[in-house]
Amino acid sequence: MATQAKRRVTVGSNGEAVLVFGSQDANLRYLAERCPAKIVARGNEVTISGDPEAVARTEQLLQHLTSLARQGATINPAVIDYALAALEQTQASAAVTDVLGHVIYVNAREKAIRPKTLGQYRYVEAIQNCDIVFGIGPAGTGKTYLAVVMAVVALRSREVERIILARPAVEAGEKLGFLPGDLQEKVNPYLRPLYDALYDVLGLETAQKYVERGVIEIAPLAYMRGRTLDDAFIILDEAQNTTSEQMKMFLTRLGVGSKAVITGDITQIDLPQGRVSGLVEARTILQDVSGISFVYLTVADVVRHPLVQKIVEAYAHRPQD
Repeated sequence: MATQAKRRVTVGSNGEAVLVFGSQDANLRYLAERCPAKIVARGNEVTISGDPEAVARTEQLLQHLTSLARQGATINPAVIDYALAALEQTQASAAVTDVLGHVIYVNAREKAIRPKTLGQYRYVEAIQNCDIVFGIGPAGTGKTYLAVVMAVVALRSREVERIILARPAVEAGEKLGFLPGDLQEKVNPYLRPLYDALYDVLGLETAQKYVERGVIEIAPLAYMRGRTLDDAFIILDEAQNTTSEQMKMFLTRLGVGSKAVITGDITQIDLPQGRVSGLVEARTILQDVSGISFVYLTVADVVRHPLVQKIVEAYAHRPQD
């Protein structure tokens, strides 16, 4: 018969235990499935039993979840998954709370914005430490959103004087010509994700005020040509759809006191067949350049609906023609 272990753990105060356990102990049930171990709660105490390794892992996770709840984080199944993944990747228990408890910014709705995965944490660290960062990974990993958050942090702390957000206006299987309006109105749908991120971080009124004053500029990539961008935080989104020439043009716009973040998903390139993606090429050309950081996010960093992670995995493993 396999060796069994049993541990009794106190989970903070009664109030903190309620936050960690969830409504009708839903979080504990989920935790018991994921570890797996048997968990029985009495007040703010839990008894954990099962395989010794699973019991130890469950105890560690409960300690981290308690620390996160104490810091104001909402504990739910997604956070439990992120904490478990971070623990498995770091092999250092203290790192889990450092990663998931690190507040980057508090948005207009007074919601604390934190990295949700170890990959996101490393991405944020790279942006803090390097002047040019490439964030490469699948949909739903927070590449654009976290870049916008870090841009706002830099603006609010007066590290930069303005934010510039750009996207290539590439037709992803659709035609721009049928859209009504002038050129700006035609490309606005491509820029909508950038507006959405700004509105969430700053609030609608503040974001619109900054845009009107020119403190924040959102424009197609083509509008960057011929400019020198000083004291700016510049984000190039959907960079997998830049050509080699466009990528070089963008990177050479960087002026004194500026930072640039380039985001993209190299599995979703919409360029005409035969055209080389500027993002794919940049990985080879710039990988050894000091001061430039490449951060690769994976399916483990997907933070949208749980099904998004499964969808990304399914497409990654689909048969190739």
